Amino acid sequence: MNEPNNPQGHIETPEDIDQHVEPHMVVETVPTKRRQIDLVKKFKEEKLFAFGVIIVFLSIFLAFFGPVIAPYDPNFATGNVSVGPPNILKWPGLFIDTVFLGADPPHWFGTDNSGLDIFSRTISAPRTDLQIALIAALLSMVIGTTLGLLAGFFRHFTTEILMRISDLLQAFPVFITAMILVALSGRSTVNIVIALTIVYLPIFIRLTRAEVLGQMPRGYVEAARAVGNSEFKVAFKHVLPNSLVPSLIQLSTTVGFAILLTSGLSFVGAGVRPPTAEWGLMIALGAPQIILGEWWQSIFPGVAISLTIFGYAAVGHGLEEDYR
Repeated sequence: MNEPNNPQGHIETPEDIDQHVEPHMVVETVPTKRRQIDLVKKFKEEKLFAFGVIIVFLSIFLAFFGPVIAPYDPNFATGNVSVGPPNILKWPGLFIDTVFLGADPPHWFGTDNSGLDIFSRTISAPRTDLQIALIAALLSMVIGTTLGLLAGFFRHFTTEILMRISDLLQAFPVFITAMILVALSGRSTVNIVIALTIVYLPIFIRLTRAEVLGQMPRGYVEAARAVGNSEFKVAFKHVLPNSLVPSLIQLSTTVGFAILLTSGLSFVGAGVRPPTAEWGLMIALGAPQIILGEWWQSIFPGVAISLTIFGYAAVGHGLEEDYR
């Protein structure tokens, strides 16, 4: 067969390749019915998805600017020990006094038994939690997607070994696995990121592998081979771009659960070290004070974790519904 004409500078897409293929070269394709996701329309029509998007953007904003807008330094004591939050009915007046009259900012969420301002620590914690969770989720997606592509495209005994290792990792609870990895490697931010990356790798490996296997019977794959592309080029240039969307959708949910896992490790003493502003650590330090009536030390960071995880899960669920 003569090689199809390709004007200089034109990049062939799978659709272009399909047009050049002769009838005898076309294999049976797998029908797919996937709609494009209109995010603006979805945001306007679905309240749950819109709420999730707002939470996601708020968490990102606080990750960048939380420590900057905090009224007190989140890691240094104020001198006011175990002060309860002011009555919510007094908040408007206190806000006016602080903003317009130059009064000292109140402790909106109270202080802990070390004198640390709970509000400042709560809005500063996303810098730690989201940084760890986002880096770990992105690493697990990049590495897992690559390994999943290789496992689905190249059927070899080494890829079978990879899948069995993936099965072995998924056989253990993620929290136990992460705790063991941190205990063996040492308690540091880098080691926490590595542990979370490892425990979430199997999700992206299996997700991408399943998507690649679904793409393999399609005509553009055989056509890309027929025009002389190497197997690696077919895999990474043609199959990978068509297999990425499920992993990108899963990324949102994974970030939420990674935040939960980061907080859980800190709660049991295997996460970040005090006095770092981190939600799980705040709950761990404040939980014993609940029986003394100082509920605010752990309630506010607990609500922050719940809302954040719910937001990321709502976004991931909404995107997955439209994709499927």
